[in-house]
Amino acid sequence: IDLNAPSVYRDLSKPMGAIGEGRAEQFRERFEALAAYSNDPDDPPPFHYGTHYSCSGYVLYYLMRLEPYSRLALALQGGRFDKADRLFRSVSSSWRSASEENLQDVRELIPEFFYLPEFLSNSNYFDFGSTQSGVLVHDVELPPWAKGDPRKFVMINRMALESDHVSRNLHKWIDLIFGY
Repeated sequence: IDLNAPSVYRDLSKPMGAIGEGRAEQFRERFEALAAYSNDPDDPPPFHYGTHYSCSGYVLYYLMRLEPYSRLALALQGGRFDKADRLFRSVSSSWRSASEENLQDVRELIPEFFYLPEFLSNSNYFDFGSTQSGVLVHDVELPPWAKGDPRKFVMINRMALESDHVSRNLHKWIDLIFGY
């Protein structure tokens, strides 16, 4: 991966729901439809996103392989881990869900992506089950450039976070998330 190439970075001036123009248009259409049908003052106001970019469920989604988060994830799901197809099992599929495929998914990364490789390995050997296609969920599948190494993955993420490109653009993301 070439961290000097701007194309490897997401546009930090846009929320996850606006990463692609097609996806952004779908959210605009939702807002306009809700606005058009909202006649009762007791109706909720129109919105772009039906969920927040960060919540405890998203944190548990990413950290379910680590205690005490695994116990909290179990409690959230009534004593069992969620269905294997809905668990965090692949960085690339999670990225596609949040950036392209799923209008209910606008989650951001959590800080652990930049300093804690242990959250990617199932060192406690939890039984997360198998997906509908028969794939056993265990360690998180990493992008090819990480070569299967969680430490390398986190190190490169950290290098990207500390890159000149992110340093020049991070204020845009901070303004989106926290306002200005």
